[in-house]
Amino acid sequence: MLLGIDTSGAVSVAVARGELTGPAPEILEVRADERSRHHDEVLLALIDEAMRAAGAERAELTGVIVGRGPGPFTGLRVGLVSARSIAAVLGVPLHGLSSLDALAHQALAAHGPAQDGPVTVGVALDARRREVYHARYRREADGEVTRTADPAVDAPAEVGEQLTACDILVGSGTGIYPDLLPATADLVHVDAGHLLLAAAELSARGEDLSSTEPMYLREPDAAKPTARKSALGR
Repeated sequence: MLLGIDTSGAVSVAVARGELTGPAPEILEVRADERSRHHDEVLLALIDEAMRAAGAERAELTGVIVGRGPGPFTGLRVGLVSARSIAAVLGVPLHGLSSLDALAHQALAAHGPAQDGPVTVGVALDARRREVYHARYRREADGEVTRTADPAVDAPAEVGEQLTACDILVGSGTGIYPDLLPATADLVHVDAGHLLLAAAELSARGEDLSSTEPMYLREPDAAKPTARKSALGR
């Protein structure tokens, strides 16, 4: 039994039957909360709700998969710390992958089978500060998906041409900058079920999913003061 957690934007959790190796996991339940600033309030409750709905206990989990972002600092920390804690308490493996990879998998699943030929995907997530986190992907006719441009953060105008050249363009950034990044499908946040399925596909290809370090891509909004002021302000 696998647990998937993603807090790169909204909060999404999924429970699946199976393992990362072998046949694709069977997604049993997915729960989500679309609010972007309440991760610490809703995540554990969503996990419990999804586990109950799946008829499973935490003791049955054999692995935890977490989205590494990119995303807001606080939200990512909540998801990563929770995933690490659950995996450590249960003594089960913890795996991580880019949330952009998961959303690309989700977009391709909605697009349909691969037999019609190659398909390209652009993913753009809201990064605030008038920027987007983005990456690009290509699925070949045989179904293999490769990332053609690694995750980065830029102003929408700087990457709009590359992203809109893709056959599919999805993510929360498209809703904020529709003129520069017009969406081709209504996919905004990561579905943790697709996080699990994407992880299984990457694992089957021999990808290393051992890192659960957050993909922040830039420095925090809050900066340390460069000099300490005295009590009198001098």
